[in-house]
Amino acid sequence: MFFSSSKNSNLHNKVVVITGASSGLGEALAHAFYKCGCKLILVSRRLTELQRVKQALLDKHDNTITTFVPAIFTLDLTEINSLPVEATKIVQIYGRIDILINNAGVSYRGEVVDTQIDVDIKVMLINYFAQVAFTKAFLPTMLQQQSGEIVCISSVQGKMGIPMRSAYAASKHALQAWCDSTRAELHSKNINVCVICPGYIQTSLSLNALTGNGETYGLMDATTAAGYSPEYVAEKVVKAVQRGEKEIVIAPIMHRIAILLRTLFPSVFFWLMKKRAESQKKLL
Repeated sequence: MFFSSSKNSNLHNKVVVITGASSGLGEALAHAFYKCGCKLILVSRRLTELQRVKQALLDKHDNTITTFVPAIFTLDLTEINSLPVEATKIVQIYGRIDILINNAGVSYRGEVVDTQIDVDIKVMLINYFAQVAFTKAFLPTMLQQQSGEIVCISSVQGKMGIPMRSAYAASKHALQAWCDSTRAELHSKNINVCVICPGYIQTSLSLNALTGNGETYGLMDATTAAGYSPEYVAEKVVKAVQRGEKEIVIAPIMHRIAILLRTLFPSVFFWLMKKRAESQKKLL
């Protein structure tokens, strides 16, 4: 395996590409890997925010470890056909890529019957097709190196669908399945695929979520506000990479129980989700 299973694996000098690095979990991931002495390439559509994150990293320089000036790269991941060319440009920055973190994504809030199919397609494009296409664009480099780490930020909803999240859960289910297949195929190539399945995180994900008609949700869910801090999740991701993990779930016990119910006692899970849907409709 490219990275030792030891907790003390050294990430220093590793080239790390992080998508969605301009805010939220992506920004926290940038800080977590930067502290390990990684050579960061921060990717996002928003140049101004990338510059802000870069400056924040430089301002928090830790003299106890050698760090590198982060590189920033503006890119719209939904421009699928341009990704192979853009990936080549990214590789040229340091001449290699050791770790790819597919973090960019969009959430969704709405009922199936009121959701335009264009919204389902957009969520799937951002959360699934863009992640797959971006990863495939880097695979030739990783295969040539005979090493690499692919990290995909999924969700507990990639393991169980819940009411009012159909498009989001579907995109994460698809990503989970693709990663499982890809991991098996690349095992002999010394390339690891790690799926991160967090519960709620205190980010702007719900604020920026799409509604059934394609508009922005614009509200901070109580569950999101009470979620894990991005910094906590980012540190868990670093440890998962250091240990060469295949998948980790970062969620409270109730979320873990729900995943087990879906697997072992699906009828109980279906009943609980029916009750959840009924209670949420009463609040609309």
